[in-house]
Amino acid sequence: MQDLAKRPKHWVFWQFIPVIGWFISPGIFIEFAKVFGRFSFGAHTAASLAAPVYFPYLAYKENPKFIGAEGVKKHKKQGWREWVDAGIFAVVAATLIRTFIFEAYTIPSSSMEKTLLIKDFLFVSKLSYGPRIPNTPLSFPFVHNYMPFGSSKKSYSGALKIPYTRWFSSPVKRNDCVVFNFPEGDTVINLPGFQSAQPYYDMIRELDGTMSDTRRQQILNNPDYPIAVHPVDKTDNYIKRCVAIAGDSLKIVNGILYINNQKAYVSPTSATYYFFNSAKSLSEFDLRDAGISLNMNEENEQANDFQTVSGNTYKANLTLDEVEKLKKINGVDEKSVLPEIDSSRSGYTFPYDTNYFRNTRDNFESIWVPAKGGTVQLTQKNISLYKRCIGFYEGNKFEVKDGKAFVNDIEALNYTFKLNYYWMMGDNRHKSQDSRYWGFVPEDRIVGKAWLIWFSYENGPRWKRLFRVVK
Repeated sequence: MQDLAKRPKHWVFWQFIPVIGWFISPGIFIEFAKVFGRFSFGAHTAASLAAPVYFPYLAYKENPKFIGAEGVKKHKKQGWREWVDAGIFAVVAATLIRTFIFEAYTIPSSSMEKTLLIKDFLFVSKLSYGPRIPNTPLSFPFVHNYMPFGSSKKSYSGALKIPYTRWFSSPVKRNDCVVFNFPEGDTVINLPGFQSAQPYYDMIRELDGTMSDTRRQQILNNPDYPIAVHPVDKTDNYIKRCVAIAGDSLKIVNGILYINNQKAYVSPTSATYYFFNSAKSLSEFDLRDAGISLNMNEENEQANDFQTVSGNTYKANLTLDEVEKLKKINGVDEKSVLPEIDSSRSGYTFPYDTNYFRNTRDNFESIWVPAKGGTVQLTQKNISLYKRCIGFYEGNKFEVKDGKAFVNDIEALNYTFKLNYYWMMGDNRHKSQDSRYWGFVPEDRIVGKAWLIWFSYENGPRWKRLFRVVK
């Protein structure tokens, strides 16, 4: 075919490259159709999408005249075809760039403030950890999991599925800001306000704190909760900081994160709530005048960065640098500035096992982050930590009977992991839905590394944030 069309033979071998090959093959077929005088848009569409049917049709039904490569050169396209072909090329080129090099994202929530702000527009590098081949390549261009304009219709087809593949794989580094697919986003309630904002698994837990089949069916059988199931690459995208990598141990003591028994890195822009007293009445404007940035646009007043607790006792969401600025405000009692420590939500954090864990968002028992090739002894205590990794992320049948673990119907005293896992936390510690609530992030969910803020907007452009490298 390439000889007849006088086109480069190396195109043939490019077809063996995943994703790229999907665009090369139609190109070969279109060029082959041209040497038989087929130049219409319909003919090229048929050649690119249905070559095994279209070419036999030409041979036996129409018996077209062979005009060769010289005849193709003499053909002049109509103006509208030039535009259509250019548009198709642009879509193909943009798809390849988004898949293999970088992709643009927008920050929708405050979980990474004050590192990343709502309506920061980012470029995310796909090369940093190696580009991941789409699991579901048959999808509408430039759309993630649902069709645009508020539609609940999926934007992709599951007819073709590709197993997890990553080219030139490189591990996530500790303290990177990472974009990844929400680990518990495989099953969601397909309604506005639910999806990953109010996860399906949380709805089950809220029934009685368990994940039993009975409670699952209670949600599944409720017609008010339509269910959508997504493949790995079509679950919602999250962005957090990777605070622990595969093989690390971590714990949280009174809001302080420890990695491998050492105090973890704290980003200068990481924020948490502090209580403080003041001898005089204060407002958000007093704090802003002192150089403290505050998010006061939350619909929920209890989520604002500055709140009056009672009288002259206040609460503010601050970075370490802003704590020092707060202490210098006239009237603020320096000794009263203390971090908020949450001890009221025991049982509402990962792994949701109150028999063995009393974790809260500010206090976490020491846990080990699974590493590829690493082996863990399975006990009654740690089964709840690793059961989703073993049974769901790594595709095994996992059951617990009489306190014993069974993997693929065989009793397992230990388990060796097939994937690397990571622990992600938002820099805005008290406003972040992160690994403290849904656990480990497997490597096949990793999308890329947050690289550059190319634009930022709030009542007008935030000029100082433009082209800022994400750290």
